[in-house]
Amino acid sequence: MALTAMDIYKQLPKTNCGDCGVPTCLAFAMKLAQKQASLDQCPHVTDEAKAALEGSAAPPMKTVTIGQGDKALDIGGETVLFRHEETFHHPCGIAIRISSALDEDELRQRIETICAVEFDRVGMLFTLDLIALDGQDGNLPAAAAIAAEASSLPLILISEDIEALRGALEACADKRPLIYAANADNMDAMTALAKEFNCPLVVRGDSLEQLFDIAEKAIGAGIEDLVLDTSARDTASVLQDQTAIRRAAINEKVKPLGFPTIGFTVGDDDIEKVISGCTLIAKYAGIVVTDLLELDTLLPLITARLNIYTDPQKPIQVESGVYEVGQPDASSPVLITTNFSLTYYTVEADVSAGNLNAWIVVVDTAGTSVLTAWAAEDFTPEIIAKTMKECGIEEKVDAKIAVLPGGVAVLSGDLEQESGWKVVVGPRESSGIPAFLKTEYAERIK
Repeated sequence: MALTAMDIYKQLPKTNCGDCGVPTCLAFAMKLAQKQASLDQCPHVTDEAKAALEGSAAPPMKTVTIGQGDKALDIGGETVLFRHEETFHHPCGIAIRISSALDEDELRQRIETICAVEFDRVGMLFTLDLIALDGQDGNLPAAAAIAAEASSLPLILISEDIEALRGALEACADKRPLIYAANADNMDAMTALAKEFNCPLVVRGDSLEQLFDIAEKAIGAGIEDLVLDTSARDTASVLQDQTAIRRAAINEKVKPLGFPTIGFTVGDDDIEKVISGCTLIAKYAGIVVTDLLELDTLLPLITARLNIYTDPQKPIQVESGVYEVGQPDASSPVLITTNFSLTYYTVEADVSAGNLNAWIVVVDTAGTSVLTAWAAEDFTPEIIAKTMKECGIEEKVDAKIAVLPGGVAVLSGDLEQESGWKVVVGPRESSGIPAFLKTEYAERIK
C-alpha cells in the first residue's frame, strides 16, 4: 500500500517552517502522499527520514528500462491495480516480431516499415516501441547487427541458443536489448549472459509457481531487471495469470513477482490477435509482442493503450499559445478557445474543413472545455487577455479583432476592456465557425 500522509508526517521535522512552500508539515505530507510534491522540497528532512521514506515509497513493481537513449522504454513501476486509485505510469510497449531468417533486404524493409508507423491522435504522436527479433530459425547475430544499424528502437532477442544470443548481444550490446528467455533448463547460462552484457532478462515458467521459483533464482544470481512470462497464450489463461501476478506484486508485495510482464498476441486471424493484444494491454502487460504490422490492426492496439494509460485525473491538453490553421496572414481572423485537446482539435478540424485560414489563440485552462473553464473561473477576461498579450498574436495581425466562443458571450465586454481588442461573439458550436466566418464575420467587424 502507498504511504499515508500520517506515515510521511511522522518522518518530517514537524517545524512548520514553511520553507517547502507549504504552511505546515502535515500539509506538506498530504501533498507528498498525493504525489503533488517531492521530498527534496523540504530542506530540513534528515538523511534517516529520507532513506526511510524513499525506501517505503519504492513501487512494489520494479521499473525496468529496455534500450538506451531517447528511444529507451521504461516498463513496470506501477503501484495500483486500478488506474482510478492513482494512475498507471508507464504505458506498455508494443513490439513487432520479425524473423531473423529474412534476407537482409527483407529485414531492412520490415524494420523501415516498423519505424515509419505513426499515428496522430489529438495532437499526440504514437509510434511502435520495440523490434522483437525471433532467432529460432535464422542468423540472429547478423539480424541483430542489421537492426542495431537500421533502427534506434530497443530490441528483444528471442532464442534458446545461448551462442546465437551471445553473438547477437555482441552485435548490439550498446542497445541494451531484452533477452528472451530464461527457463528451468537454461537458467544459469541465461543469467550469466544478462550479467555479462548488463541487459534485462525475461524469465519464463510453465506455471505461476515455476515462474516464482525461476524469478527468485534470477534475483539470487544478481539479476535486477527482470520481465516475467507465464507461458500462457490463450486469452483466458493470460488474463488469469496477468491479474494474479499484479495482485501478488501490489497487494502482497511478493518480490519475485514484482516485475513487469511480457505477452504475445495469438489467434487464427487478425481480429483474434487484436483482441488478444487489447486484453494484454488492459491486464497488465508491460510489453505486447505481435506480428501485426498493418495500420488497421495496429491502431486498435495503440488506441487501447491510450485509453488505459491516459491519466483519468488529468485531461489531455495542448500547449497554450497561438496556432496557425491553413496559411493565415495579417488579415486572417483570430479565434479564441481553451487548451482541452478535444476542444482545440474540433475547432481546428472545423476551420480546416471549411478551407479557411485563421489564427487560434489557445488559453491554458488546465485542459478543460470552454464552459467548464468559464464556470471554474479559469477562462476569465483577465486570463484570456494575458494569454493574447504573451502569445505574440498582436504582432501577427493588422487589426485587433478576436472571435470569442458564443457560449461565453457574457465575457465579451470585459475582455474588450482588458485586452484593448474588439471582441466579436462567434457561434456557440464549433461546427458553426466556417459559416460564421464566411458570412456574419465581415459584418460584425465593421
